[in-house]
Amino acid sequence: MRQVIIIGSGPAGYTAAIYAARASLSPLLIASSVEAGGELMKTTEVENFPGFPDGIMGPDLMMKMQEQAEKFGTEVVLDDVVSLDLSGDVKKVTLGNGDVHEALSVIYATGSAYRKLGIADETRLSGYGVSWCATCDGFFFRQKTVAVVGGGDSAMEEATFLTKFADKVYVIHRSEKLRASKIMQDRALANPKIEFVFNKVVERIYGEDLVTGIGLRDTVDASESTIDLSGLFVAIGNDPRVHLVHGQLELTHDGTIAVDGRSSRTSVPGVFAAGDVLDVTYRQAVTAAGSGTVAALDVEHYLASLPRQVLDAATV
Repeated sequence: MRQVIIIGSGPAGYTAAIYAARASLSPLLIASSVEAGGELMKTTEVENFPGFPDGIMGPDLMMKMQEQAEKFGTEVVLDDVVSLDLSGDVKKVTLGNGDVHEALSVIYATGSAYRKLGIADETRLSGYGVSWCATCDGFFFRQKTVAVVGGGDSAMEEATFLTKFADKVYVIHRSEKLRASKIMQDRALANPKIEFVFNKVVERIYGEDLVTGIGLRDTVDASESTIDLSGLFVAIGNDPRVHLVHGQLELTHDGTIAVDGRSSRTSVPGVFAAGDVLDVTYRQAVTAAGSGTVAALDVEHYLASLPRQVLDAATV
């Protein structure tokens, strides 16, 4: 029987683990079998995380967080959660290897997943020219022509990064107004390798074994056009990973986990949320870390408030 199980290994999960471990709660953190460390494992230099004036590589930051959590007593398991039972005083977490872990509380910090365009051949050509991660795949497009779909900070970051490898980078956006912050827009607009294609959406991806081009539709006059290229990077946002809690936790109209005010308390006592699963606005590593802090402190207060009979029954 655990006092707390943390599901997720991004900044929110590891920060929650650090706080929970320092509070002598001996947390168990379920990372992932293939995506341990979250999205920052796919990021190059992180310049805006406090304490690193010269920047730090995303994977290095996550490894330091894991080391810090383990230093204080967190147990990290590299496996995937396949089901949750959040009913009752004791929560049950089932892993892919069949193990079932029980705890008096759960912190759900699974982050978010890349959003897809939802068009034909997108999945088929994934890894063969279609990508959701420039830092993962940009190296393969040296002296090639590529495109990034999106208008937010992520799209600007992806496009700017890709200019290190590609000769030409198109940024395709469905309107004339970008959502990205001014500094990110200015950086991309000033890059001679980047060309913006406004009022267009991608409707087709061409190529048999590899991507050879894309088909576009104008959002103003519905005219069609094509661009020859070798890579298509999709940066249109993320969706919170809440599939494990559908029907168990209350969700917001945005699909995130609903919490009580500024706390991490969900609709089920003993279950707390942290990071991108409850945040559709800021979505930064530092805000996720702060959210993990809140969750750990909420867990500590919750456990301290449990009646003695609940604690006794849980340890039988």
